[in-house]
Amino acid sequence: MAWRSSGTTNEGLIANLARNGLIESARVKEAMMKVDRAHYAPTHAYEDSPQPIGHRATISAPHMHASACESLLSHLQPGARVLDIGSGSGYLTAVLANLVGPSGTVIGIDHIQPLVDMAVGNMVKSEAGRAMLNSGQVKFVKGDGRKGWAEEAPYDAIHVGAAAAEHHKELSEQLKAPGRMFIPVEEGHMQHVYVVNKKEDGTIEKKKLYGVQYVPLTDVPSE
Repeated sequence: MAWRSSGTTNEGLIANLARNGLIESARVKEAMMKVDRAHYAPTHAYEDSPQPIGHRATISAPHMHASACESLLSHLQPGARVLDIGSGSGYLTAVLANLVGPSGTVIGIDHIQPLVDMAVGNMVKSEAGRAMLNSGQVKFVKGDGRKGWAEEAPYDAIHVGAAAAEHHKELSEQLKAPGRMFIPVEEGHMQHVYVVNKKEDGTIEKKKLYGVQYVPLTDVPSE
């Protein structure tokens, strides 16, 4: 139903995603309503499809952002600490911040400095975004997302917005116990989204969800 979910406004897009069952919870709907996608997608902001943002990167389709939030929702409680890997334009970072509230923290990490700068610039387009940055509720950093961001680990939830070549051990190690990660993983010529659960005893459980097509989680580009 994703192809039927596009809208002409942010409100229309989110309403259509909910009507088509792609947004299931009131919390996710409210969080996405608060973030105007037009501040983060330079063209066709309200289409339910990925859009280029430059530097061979994309902002994922809204239904994928909704799926990520729904999959992680039980670990996105007020006060939670979240890592958003491959944060790109900063859109999902802002949505995740709405879900964890002012007492929570979301760190967006990208390996391309102009995208880190873009994310900050996009967030300051709204009063709410400026407040999140000024308070430290949201922070953007440059780094190799495959290694996570150990400086502020552990995390209640980790979202990976690019396809990993493998299940990177460092990312699982940076999860709290319990904690959860949403990650697309390359498998041959295919990619599949996995939900990785770290249980209270530290054991890891991986659940394959569905096939996807993401840009790869790659090396830091040479200067």
